Amino acid sequence: MTLEQIDLEAWSALEDLVKPIQTKKRYNKLASLVHELLDEIGAAKKHPLLSMLDTLSLLIEDYESREIEIPDVEPLEVIKFFMEEHGLTQSELPEIGPQSIVSEVLKGKRELNIRQVKALAKRFDVSVETFI
Repeated sequence: MTLEQIDLEAWSALEDLVKPIQTKKRYNKLASLVHELLDEIGAAKKHPLLSMLDTLSLLIEDYESREIEIPDVEPLEVIKFFMEEHGLTQSELPEIGPQSIVSEVLKGKRELNIRQVKALAKRFDVSVETFI
């Protein structure tokens, strides 16, 4: 691709979306957009917006690495924390599935899938990255 082939009008429309995140307000805006994209894309392996999701995820990861101290915690520990924090039992986590599946997840025998991650993030109002 050459400079002459770049559509400057199209670039102007996308520029705000792909520039590095510098403020908490923009971080929140793009994180919200990532949630919408995850809802739209679901488990599709081929979707026209998948590269946008990848790009925004990289921008968010870059901002978080610079501005937000995120403890390195396994998803299993996060789930246990939220269960304790909210006084939940295994049967009170329908986002993961039936009690037998919740039990397997809590014992480390099964990993969360994208549907479960999205549902837990929505329930506890946190980023999906919390459970990844």
